[in-house]
Amino acid sequence: MRCSFALTTLAALASSALGRVYYEETFSSPESIDKFKPSKARDDVGTIKLSNGKWHGSEEDAAGLQLVDDARFYAYSAKLKRPFNTKGKDFIVQFTVKYEQDIDCGGAYLKLLPPTLEPEKFDGDSEYEVMFGPDICGSTNRRVHAIINYNNTNNQIDKVIQPRGDQLSHQYTFWVKPDKTFEIRIDNKVQEEGKIEDFWKVLPDKQIPDADAKKPENWVDGPAMIEDPEDTKPEDWVDGPATIPDTDAKKPEDWDDDMDGDWEAPMVANPEYKGEWKPRMIKNPEYKGEWTAPLIDNPDYDQDEDLAVFNIGYVGLDLWTVKAGTIFDNILITDDFDYASQFGNTTWADNVEGEIAAKKVIDEEEAKKLEEERKAKEAEAEAKKAEKEEEEKKDEKDDKVVDDLEDDDEVVEKRDSNEEDKPAEADAESDLVEDKEEDEPKEDDVKEEKEEAEEADKKDDEDEKAAAKKARDEKAAKKAAAKKAAEAAKKAAKEAAEAAKKAEEAAAEAEDDDEKWDGHDEL
Repeated sequence: MRCSFALTTLAALASSALGRVYYEETFSSPESIDKFKPSKARDDVGTIKLSNGKWHGSEEDAAGLQLVDDARFYAYSAKLKRPFNTKGKDFIVQFTVKYEQDIDCGGAYLKLLPPTLEPEKFDGDSEYEVMFGPDICGSTNRRVHAIINYNNTNNQIDKVIQPRGDQLSHQYTFWVKPDKTFEIRIDNKVQEEGKIEDFWKVLPDKQIPDADAKKPENWVDGPAMIEDPEDTKPEDWVDGPATIPDTDAKKPEDWDDDMDGDWEAPMVANPEYKGEWKPRMIKNPEYKGEWTAPLIDNPDYDQDEDLAVFNIGYVGLDLWTVKAGTIFDNILITDDFDYASQFGNTTWADNVEGEIAAKKVIDEEEAKKLEEERKAKEAEAEAKKAEKEEEEKKDEKDDKVVDDLEDDDEVVEKRDSNEEDKPAEADAESDLVEDKEEDEPKEDDVKEEKEEAEEADKKDDEDEKAAAKKARDEKAAKKAAAKKAAEAAKKAAKEAAEAAKKAEEAAAEAEDDDEKWDGHDEL
């Protein structure tokens, strides 16, 4: 609950003054949010709730109306204690806004609506008397709206007032006075002030150009500068030529006039040349400037006693926001500026330093958390990098073992290839004997392989034994495959040799037969 002493003080101040409070909401009770009725004009109206926010200066004074849903329209209205016709009175609307979500695009203004409003039909086209408050969308589209309705036309203030876009609570105040002057304040500091008719285009101009006036015949509206008729060109002024022949140049010795034509010296800049002379410029003594018709009083101008007079019955939220989180608080509508000042000091100013300190603590905690997360990610990345490097080293060792084994296989294949290159015409029985001898393992080869295996076992550590064993198995498989392929090749070569031999023998027999038949034919 709010501080009872503060409320008592405010109540005493209100009762002692002539002014009245038409609407006051600090959202100190759970039921206060229910005073804002949602419109039924659309079915996608965003949700509102009471919230203290993530940081605040006083737990008791923190609760406010918060926009809950992202990317939604909000259409809510609350009825004033009593209708407020501002004629002849001061009019003050004041409230605080906190863009807790670090606003990117969203409005946070209030609409003051006529007593004839039907809340269930409230939408963006509903008539309103005043629209006031900050509106931010991006880095360039930012302003404090101050729109007043005059003769059923909504008129925006001519000046662009910059809103506060940080994540702290800020107080906005719009004060319209009975003498048709105004003040707009942010955090109790005046941003703009003056006459209503000078900042809003609501009345005809007091003076207008005389439509019957004509420019005098002797009026000189140009030029503003003329040449000085008394200025003369100096006697030593050289205004040409800009270039002259180079007096230091000489005709080349190999120049042939018949072949090359007449020789001419090259041109160089004239050191005495000063350019075209012009008289200096002076002000035209007869120049009077651009002629404009004189101003006369506008016969259509008339001060309107009803200018900036509003008839208010409801306060409304008609907003769009991309990212929710905005908190409205301490809404006040009154005709007593002294009360508004005291109310603002109690509900906002007294809590500013506390809110700043609370925000600083949260920012530091968030920064610490982000730093810890950053370090954790760096450590994780370093661990993954080290693991990857270790795997790469292991893969390199495994590849080296495989490469060594493959080298051994190449030696075996080369040796087998040399055996295949022996003449195919060798005696079949001799080939069978050689095949038998090759099929039997040689004692030297067995010893060599055993020594290589023992040497590999010594080099391998515990982590490499499995890879080495796998590599040896692959080597054995490759050897077996190579041996099988060699045997098949030798068998094929043997069969080819036998076939060739038989073919030769058959050819020889055929030749003998032919000779016999040739002799028979001769007989």
